Amino acid sequence: MTTLEIHVGVDFGKSIDRVKDALRRHEAGKTVSESHISFESWDLMTKTLTGKRFEILRHLHRNPEASIRSLAKALGRDYSNVHADVAALVQAGLIDDRDGLRSDYDAIELKMAL
Repeated sequence: MTTLEIHVGVDFGKSIDRVKDALRRHEAGKTVSESHISFESWDLMTKTLTGKRFEILRHLHRNPEASIRSLAKALGRDYSNVHADVAALVQAGLIDDRDGLRSDYDAIELKMAL
């Protein structure tokens, strides 16, 4: 199972520590396979990961699409709105758009600092 960890409001020093730890494990010969995305704030995360965009992630997880047009048709949504949503999700690292559109994560875990 591939899990994406989304961190919200996390001290970026902790993110650097997480990367250093992964590098140490890799250098020690261990397999390291982690996926993390960090958002500076709750507002930025909710602006990026709206309900409609989450619907796109779920659809692409089950049914990768060849194009934005085919995705818009499958979702019954306007092409230009889906295009904007896909662009935001690609920029955030939530969709892989090389050779079609896919979301390869089986689960998303949210970690939020208080």
